[in-house]
Amino acid sequence: MDKTLLKTFIVGIFLGAAATGAGLYLVPLVDQERERSIIDVTPNGGNKEVFYANIPDDRIMIGAPNQTSPVPVGLAWPSGEFLANTRTELFKIRNAEDIVVGVASRIAASSEEGALIEWTLHLPARGSVYVLMRPKGQEDSFRRGDLRSGTREFSGWEGEVSEQWVADSTGLKEAPAGRIELITSFVASAEDES
Repeated sequence: MDKTLLKTFIVGIFLGAAATGAGLYLVPLVDQERERSIIDVTPNGGNKEVFYANIPDDRIMIGAPNQTSPVPVGLAWPSGEFLANTRTELFKIRNAEDIVVGVASRIAASSEEGALIEWTLHLPARGSVYVLMRPKGQEDSFRRGDLRSGTREFSGWEGEVSEQWVADSTGLKEAPAGRIELITSFVASAEDES
C-alpha cells in the first residue's frame, strides 16, 4: 500500500471523528425540554410540589389478576399464586398547569405479612423519586409515605409524599373517574447541608 494513501486514510479517520464529535456537540441528538417546576417553598426551608394523574385518561397500564377490562386492551397479566394479591399501574403525571411532565408507577401488594404500596415517579430532565407508602390512609383520606431514594435533582433529599383520590364531581365521565393527587414535601437532608 502506498504510504501517501495510508497517511491520507489515517488523517481522514481522525478528521471524521473530530467532525462527528463537533457535530454531536453542536447539534445534540436528544434535546430534552424541561417544563418549569411549580414549587412552593415551605416554612421549614423545603419545597412542596403537586402532581396528579387523571383517571381514566392518564392511565397507561393496569395489571392485576382476573382483570375484566385490562388497560391496554388485550393485556395478558401473568397468572401465579405469588401475583394473586398484586396490582401494578402506570400513569402519565401532570403538574399543576395540567402539562404532562413524566410517568409514574404504583405497585400494591398484600400478603399475610402485611401490605405494601410504592410509587416511583420519573420526571425526564429532573430525576426519579421512589416512595414507600403506609398502606392505611389517614383520617383526612390521605395516604402518606416516605421518600426512600431520589436521583439527580432529588438526590440527597428527604421528606414525604401524600396520595389522595379526588372524585370527578362533574358527572360527565363514567365512574370511576377523578384524579390521583401526589403532593411531595421535600427538604435537603442533614448530611447534604453540611
